[in-house]
Amino acid sequence: MPLLDRDEPRFAEASREMRERRDYVVPYFNDKYRFDKPPFIYWTQMASYRLFGENDFAARFPSGIAASLTAVLLFAWGRRLGRERVGWWAAIIFSLCFQTFQHARAAVADMWLVFFVTAAFWAGYELIADWLGSPKPLTDPRHRKYWWLTFYVALAFAFLAKGPLGWMPLLTVAGMKFVLRGKPLNRRFWFPVGILLTLGIVCLWGIPALVRTNGEFFWVGIGRHVVERSFGAMEGHGGQTFSSYLLTLPFYFVTVFVSFAPWSIKLPALTKRLWRERDGTDKYLIWGTGIIFVLMTIVKTKLPHYTLTAFPLLSLLLARHLFALPGSPKFAVRAAVAAAVVSLGMAFIGFPIFARSFPTVQLFEKSKNDLLPDMHFGAVDYSEPSLVWYFRSRVHGFFWAGKPEQVKGYMAFWGPKFIIMPTDVATKLYPELPPGWKSYTAQGFNFPKGQRVDLTMILKPTND
Repeated sequence: MPLLDRDEPRFAEASREMRERRDYVVPYFNDKYRFDKPPFIYWTQMASYRLFGENDFAARFPSGIAASLTAVLLFAWGRRLGRERVGWWAAIIFSLCFQTFQHARAAVADMWLVFFVTAAFWAGYELIADWLGSPKPLTDPRHRKYWWLTFYVALAFAFLAKGPLGWMPLLTVAGMKFVLRGKPLNRRFWFPVGILLTLGIVCLWGIPALVRTNGEFFWVGIGRHVVERSFGAMEGHGGQTFSSYLLTLPFYFVTVFVSFAPWSIKLPALTKRLWRERDGTDKYLIWGTGIIFVLMTIVKTKLPHYTLTAFPLLSLLLARHLFALPGSPKFAVRAAVAAAVVSLGMAFIGFPIFARSFPTVQLFEKSKNDLLPDMHFGAVDYSEPSLVWYFRSRVHGFFWAGKPEQVKGYMAFWGPKFIIMPTDVATKLYPELPPGWKSYTAQGFNFPKGQRVDLTMILKPTND
């Protein structure tokens, strides 16, 4: 399936422009700064482009790797908890829930955040495993040093994946102070030294990025995309007024039943069981899951995948108790098979049908043999990022968003170029095409705006 507007093409194109510029510090999209996310996803996509070329598969491949590595972490962590079956089912539950199915194949930063956050959660657990009653606590002090290093390095890379959200494991460990009363947590975590290590790794990229953008990366990346998302609803996601904000507070506690499907069916029974009895490991997993859900609930901007970092913990928690819940042995196998069948069905049947609704790709496929490297291009009333991603695979120029009254002047200017606009606008402006010019049409759906579109592409292939 083509990359979905608007996020996937933005990430994919920013990685391509970073590669073209040989600039591995500051990302750009359409020749303008892109401060939305730190650079780790762009680095992995550039590596993927080197292997597979600049295409949709290569843009999505790193997310698949990150999801697979997260499943491996859950398998290994589950085995450390004493039973191999727990590890297998934790990996299966995570891999076959709906939200993972979506984001493990999306060209966005979320899966790398999930991987590094899961690694930090596991490392934090190992450092206090003996206090939590783990069946396999650490006994060698040298091993504890390795887990300590893993914890803070994972926090650093979680930040490089998606910013301060990556530090939620640190909040979880700090919160365990209320569970492990009297235990000297600082002797295990050496917080001042560890935080300095994390900041030091982040600063290897952060300082050059801030210097080169005169601090703009911080003020936009943190100020707008973290602070504003916390205190205001961005792009219509969340309550605009205080009363609507209060109404959205249960958002994640409702959407989890879709996001974590089909395993969410067992969440009420799991909650009931944990309410009655839970051990130290359960408390750690509950605390980590709870912090993520509560923090995302407080934040005003809301999207279902914002709690995805809690799903590995939730998977491990459910795997530990799955076969003690009523009717679970049969349910587990049936749910896994059903989820796998539905996923494969969507991939091989649903997505190809769905792909026919993408007008950008239709226009690109129809016109690609007429595209020239030195062309410039633009659009009117349709400025989706997919235009930049697909057409810049053949064209070196950058995208221009204009108004109907500017079209004729733009097209008359020297050089080959093309412009995309609604068909009714194109018909009014060009009832007849100049000699040698070409036009292509496409009908489809603009998914971000939720509306059908009928587009025409007018192409001038010469310098006239």
